[in-house]
Amino acid sequence: MRILITNDDGINAPGLRVLEAIAQDIAGPEGEVWVVAPAFEQSGVAHKISYTHPMMIAELGPRRFAAEGSPADCVLAGLYDVMADARPDLVLSGVNRGNNAAENALYSGTLGGAMEAALQGLPAIALSQYLGPLNFDEALQFEAAAAHGAATVRALVDQGHWDSADYRLFYNVNFPPVPADQVKGLRVGPQGYRRDASFGVEPHRSPSGRKFLWIKGGAQNLPTAPGSDAALNLDGYIAVTPMRADLTAHDAIDDLKARLE
Repeated sequence: MRILITNDDGINAPGLRVLEAIAQDIAGPEGEVWVVAPAFEQSGVAHKISYTHPMMIAELGPRRFAAEGSPADCVLAGLYDVMADARPDLVLSGVNRGNNAAENALYSGTLGGAMEAALQGLPAIALSQYLGPLNFDEALQFEAAAAHGAATVRALVDQGHWDSADYRLFYNVNFPPVPADQVKGLRVGPQGYRRDASFGVEPHRSPSGRKFLWIKGGAQNLPTAPGSDAALNLDGYIAVTPMRADLTAHDAIDDLKARLE
């Protein structure tokens, strides 16, 4: 199996090393793992592509490249330049430092990489590690993902639903904020919503008196609806959410037709 991996935390991020180990396990001794990751951190860029300017790409080692672009850019670079001779069988994005559950999924560059792969017709999985009081220590941050990542990816590859729809299915995986031995198992659930946890801004003054605004996130320990992604994570489960890039509110179509047509 040929696997392309990327992330949004950058080519030197510890979560990428965890994902490389997961990918090597899945690819097997005869397989290939190719890395095309951002040269610098790209957190929060969602599905951005560098449409208005070129990006530099550099080969850092065998099958290892850094690109000055977003995770979606890196997937495009992997498919149409680095691996142009033969497309990968699977694209993995992550392992992100911090959860991409609930509303975080909408901002996530990690999901942006997986989404672009799905739009290109490839099986894709985004992986993120929820952080909390039980695993915030640096030595424990990626323990759950490292211990359970390969089994989770293998379960999705072997037993997941993979379609060929125009907006192809991809998967969002979030590992719970607990040490590896406290993970209760795997559960499938929808994207949740944290109430009173939206992004905002925090103003600061520079020494010269100029005003700057820092983007500020909301509390991450708020549960979402029972059975949804963040709630499952906070209860100790690996949360798996099937997703598509189709933004249509299908539940509103018939009513809107009746009102407007």
